[in-house]
Amino acid sequence: MAKKRSPEEHSIDPAAQQMIIRADQLGISTAFSRADDMAPCNIGSAGMCCKLCGMGPCRLTKDGQTGICGATLDTIQARNLIRAIAAGAAAHSDHGRDMAFTLKAVANGEAEGYVIRDVAKLRVVAARYNIPIEGRAPEEIANDLADLYIAQFGQQRGEVAPAIRAPKKRQEVWRQHGVMPRGVDREVVESLHRTHIGDDQDPEHILEHAIRTALSDGWGGSMIATDVSDILFGTPAPVLGQANLGVLKEDMVNVVVHGHEPTLSEMIVAASQDPEIIEYAKAAGANGINLSGICCTANEILMRQGIPAAGNFLQQELAILTGAVEAMVVDVQCIMQALVELARNFHTEIITTSAKVKLKGATHIQFDEHKALTIAKDILRHAIDNYKNRGETQIPDIREDLVPGFSHEYISYMLGGSYRASFRPLNDAIMTGRIRGVAAVVGCNNPRSQHDYLHTHVTRELLKQDVLVVETGCGAIASAKLGLLLGEAGLDQVGPGLREICETVGIPPVLHMGSCVDNTRILTVLTEMVEEGGLGDDIDQIPAVGLAPEWMSEKALSIGTYCVASGAYVIFGGSSPVSGMPDRVADSDIVQRYISEGWEKLYGGKLEFVAEPDEMIRLTLEHIDKKRAALGLPEYDPNRFGRSGDARMLALEALPLEERQAALYGAPNQ
Repeated sequence: MAKKRSPEEHSIDPAAQQMIIRADQLGISTAFSRADDMAPCNIGSAGMCCKLCGMGPCRLTKDGQTGICGATLDTIQARNLIRAIAAGAAAHSDHGRDMAFTLKAVANGEAEGYVIRDVAKLRVVAARYNIPIEGRAPEEIANDLADLYIAQFGQQRGEVAPAIRAPKKRQEVWRQHGVMPRGVDREVVESLHRTHIGDDQDPEHILEHAIRTALSDGWGGSMIATDVSDILFGTPAPVLGQANLGVLKEDMVNVVVHGHEPTLSEMIVAASQDPEIIEYAKAAGANGINLSGICCTANEILMRQGIPAAGNFLQQELAILTGAVEAMVVDVQCIMQALVELARNFHTEIITTSAKVKLKGATHIQFDEHKALTIAKDILRHAIDNYKNRGETQIPDIREDLVPGFSHEYISYMLGGSYRASFRPLNDAIMTGRIRGVAAVVGCNNPRSQHDYLHTHVTRELLKQDVLVVETGCGAIASAKLGLLLGEAGLDQVGPGLREICETVGIPPVLHMGSCVDNTRILTVLTEMVEEGGLGDDIDQIPAVGLAPEWMSEKALSIGTYCVASGAYVIFGGSSPVSGMPDRVADSDIVQRYISEGWEKLYGGKLEFVAEPDEMIRLTLEHIDKKRAALGLPEYDPNRFGRSGDARMLALEALPLEERQAALYGAPNQ
């Protein structure tokens, strides 16, 4: 029987620990306790099981063994991997499709409550695709852009339009290897076709199409989703927010939005500020409505509206355990089926809203962008009506301030101002060695590891080594809860060169860049760095690494693969879905070697699964230093840089006047 872990072993977050203890006291299961009770299948988790037809399932655990159809282990592993990548690409890209349809409706005045908030970004994006912008109303431009974006999903030939935003050399690499995506839906469908019984049986050939499918997400559907979200809801810029379960309020109607669709959450934000709804809440005995988010919906409304984040993926059940949540409103992705049964122990109402997602036993209120504000108000009234049913509550008094919202546009502005917006200072900082390199620490939580530990341990150790960290998704919320997303926080633990940059520019050592679809912002930053010059002519030359320390979803595999195809070294924590059992089956790591060594030869990027966090850190720094050397940059030396002028002035200001003058100008002549 698996060992039952303590609350401290389940999570490093004290708020989460309190709720895990409460769940144990109430005899209620959570993802944490279920992970202890459910031992993973060592054959399936290693990718050694095939169930793609009715002759199986076939489990390959011996040397030379094949499936009933003759499929070898490497073929089965490649098929399993591409199917997971296709599912992840479909999920993120379908989100992009919905955003494009919403943009079309807004452009035609058919979407209640929505407006085009960032006309400047609309014009910039449209111009990239040669859509006429001069002398045209924003709605006209948006209509044409929406049509272009909608077409990318069903397109059968050619190239997905956003791919032109990649470095020119990278585009040529994709064309050379025949992996430039044609249309999002076509690549996903072909992945499923190739892996049907009796089809593609060459693992390398299968995995090349995995690259193409993932690219249709990263440089297609996800990039479209980010663009449209910014155009409709505003391009993020730094705001002050809070994170953790302590953002729930005892005297207010608590509504938690959870999932991934900003069309829903943004409208609930608007409805929650309506005087009519506020009065309705007060009439019910509450002091108003307190809105917060879980998972990537949390990131969407956090970075644009400053709405607090109640937590990341593994805190969705814990929020309900407080007993203070009147309604958890969900749409798509990362929603646990366990929520409904858990909510029966409390008064919380689970409200599903998407035509694609229903939970048995939940209340379903169909969301429709054409009647968005009306439906959002209806949802909030449901929550308010439930306030009277609240029982005993236990809200952890734990929350942390943070500054989210570092879009690639704001980073450029931040480094150069309105008239000289540029990535030049970032490139120069890397070239001189003040910043050793860049790491993107992104992705999910996984209850098989200690909640938030891998994210935050890797982040903290890289910061000590002068590595600038950018984060999205649940990983960003993990760092937020530790205070790493504040300008003054953690600088005593940051390397001297990076500390100079943070103090001079006035930024946190960890930059929050949004939700999981916003990993495309990271691709854009890398492209801007290439175009700025001095760090090579393609993404694979930049001293940068991507890490998903606690990955668990198929979307993560799609993200990791499109980053590899873009030229990045990507490290996943935890177990590998294609690890095989080298101690039992000869050559069972063929696929695992190919997605590392094989993909690196073709694309300059590689995907590796590394269980130990300190090994993740070692490999990250080793890769960054290798790329620095290849560019002819100075070897990293933390002793070359000290405290910045800003920090020196702050220290001097604390001195008495005479000592300060002596330090600045020398002792006066006697």
